[in-house]
Amino acid sequence: MNDWRDALSDDARKALACKPMPDWMPPMLATLTDDHFSSPEWIFERKLDGQRCLIFRRKSRLHILSRNQPDLNGTYPELIDALVDQPQQHFIADGEIVAFEGNLTSFSRLQGRMGISNPDAARESGIKVYLYLFDVLYLDSYDTTALPLRSRKKLLRGNFSFSDPLRYTSHRNTSGEAFYESACSKGWEGLIAKRADSAYQHSRSRQWLKFKCINQQELVIGGYTEPKGSRSGFGALLLGYYADGELRYAGKVGTGFNEQTLNDLGQQLKAETRKDSPYAGEQVAAAGRGVHWVEPKRVAEIGFTEWTGAGRLRHPRFLGLRHDKNANEVVREEPE
Repeated sequence: MNDWRDALSDDARKALACKPMPDWMPPMLATLTDDHFSSPEWIFERKLDGQRCLIFRRKSRLHILSRNQPDLNGTYPELIDALVDQPQQHFIADGEIVAFEGNLTSFSRLQGRMGISNPDAARESGIKVYLYLFDVLYLDSYDTTALPLRSRKKLLRGNFSFSDPLRYTSHRNTSGEAFYESACSKGWEGLIAKRADSAYQHSRSRQWLKFKCINQQELVIGGYTEPKGSRSGFGALLLGYYADGELRYAGKVGTGFNEQTLNDLGQQLKAETRKDSPYAGEQVAAAGRGVHWVEPKRVAEIGFTEWTGAGRLRHPRFLGLRHDKNANEVVREEPE
């Protein structure tokens, strides 16, 4: 028996499944909650504001895939270098790619890397990135997803070598409320609470919960307004989310753009215009005048203070485009 299996309990070894490595595994997703708690049955990790990914390695074949499966190897070549140097030759690991502004992870800064697919250009971008691993789903010839989370994290810590740009996602036990207060005071996005004995589920689950300090979610771009004054590209983006199969209007965002985004995204949206509104029914009037409708296929990450009673965003700010989520999967994220 291999050393890493010797370190597991008898029950954990029985949960291992010997099978061929799959080409894809859907990632486990957390559910938003306002119920912040402490419990010895849960662990608590920092919520990172970056790009979720799964890493698949079969000896010399190594791929970083986003959560909707595009290959990210050309975007993050230094991460490929670090993963190739790992002692394990066959594995699937789950993690988050981040860039920092000071001590805070910044999705806006990471945008400068997400649009690059050439490895040389990515290395020369000047944007340093890190990969935080927090789970292992397959090791050697074994599917590990049925193991309890604590056992999987033990395997991750013991079978991988962590030095920059590869980092282990540490956690705290029991004291979720105190950790949450500390996280918010530091300006973090929040925490992920995970049930310590949970198996890895390939779907959204209440076994993983999001404690958010900052309101932030993906929304679909359904149109834009004309720029005014000296502004170029566009004035504001019209945003929405899907409910009951219909695109619902969620308001406009006109801040958070730099000049390059205004010009580049403006050109892209002009090429995707349509005559009619993609929003449901009476939602059209809420968008105002001077609007250009677009095919609802682009997804933006938006920060905001709260939802209004009318279902609009209050004080929204554009953080960047998301290339790792399909527009038709975007729904309004509400605490459960």
